[in-house]
Amino acid sequence: MRLCFCDAIPRIRNRTDVLILQHIGERSHPFNTARIVHQSLHRCRVIVDHNQQFGTRHLPIQKGAGLLYPTDNAPKLTELAESDRPRQLVIVDGTWHQAKTIVRDVPQLRSLPCFRLAPDAPGQYRIRSEPSAQSLSTLEAIVAALQVLEPNTPGLDRLLCAFHQMVNDQLANSAGQMAWRRQKKSQRPRYLPHAMMQNTQGLVVAYGEAATRQPGQPKSTAVWPVSWSARRLGSNEEFSCLLSQPRPLSTATLRHMRLSNADFDSAISPDEFRSRWRQFLRRNDVLVVYHPRTYQLLARIEADQPRCLVLKSICRNWRSDFRSLEELLAKEGLRAPDPQHQNRTGQRLEMAVALVNRIRSH
Repeated sequence: MRLCFCDAIPRIRNRTDVLILQHIGERSHPFNTARIVHQSLHRCRVIVDHNQQFGTRHLPIQKGAGLLYPTDNAPKLTELAESDRPRQLVIVDGTWHQAKTIVRDVPQLRSLPCFRLAPDAPGQYRIRSEPSAQSLSTLEAIVAALQVLEPNTPGLDRLLCAFHQMVNDQLANSAGQMAWRRQKKSQRPRYLPHAMMQNTQGLVVAYGEAATRQPGQPKSTAVWPVSWSARRLGSNEEFSCLLSQPRPLSTATLRHMRLSNADFDSAISPDEFRSRWRQFLRRNDVLVVYHPRTYQLLARIEADQPRCLVLKSICRNWRSDFRSLEELLAKEGLRAPDPQHQNRTGQRLEMAVALVNRIRSH
């Protein structure tokens, strides 16, 4: 709150429509300037998404729109005749790499005329690195463009002043800024697979276990799943079963899995498992597992294998201080479910579901 500068942001009644396409990686960045522009400009819209989604949706690009993007043959905005100037500014917000890939992947953008700026002075976005001294932040670029397109619109200089205030305050508080960066890196991923953030009806969290091969058994001995549990996040629809085994499980294995021989009275055959699993799955489902070994169990009995995301790999992107699912939950401040009335597979499914929900909430 001490660094809040909202009161310094002016309300500007601009005439030129501004459409900002923001890469999803910029959505939560505390120093992102597109939010400041959106709060200030009367005619401004921000759309946040992944590259692929930008490419498939119909963007509200108007007739006479122009993309502010410095291609090699893009003319300077200041050199255009009045009749050739864009009536809508389309801006791509993100790192330079993200902006480049959005322009590359979105057909609607590739068909737009491009315009560029020729700044007289280096950009002042000193709290984030830029590829060159002439590079501008999203806010600086939009203000510079509007000063060309509508030089008499009041408030543009005040918007720059608010931006400079934010930059100066953050530089003065650099220790806090560095602490945020360390915390951000250790606690949350900057990017998540798009499939993880999709509609929950298409996300199926699963956990399965198999018995280990007994000493002396040949490597060709079939080792298929013992238990399998899955839950569809959107509806909480569940799939759970035990599979009949070619040979009795050891006492130690049963104890580890918190099962008994009597539990296998209702076990199903691999053929029945394949049939039920196929009926449970829907087209375009994405399976979410903690460890790739879980996914490999499906291949062992030739069951359907939908597209898969591995939680362990995803979480390694932002933290490495865990060795098990239990430790990861503890690091995230989540409590493991009570194992008293569950077998091990059911309990660990609950843990995986809790972890997916925590990741999606951020």
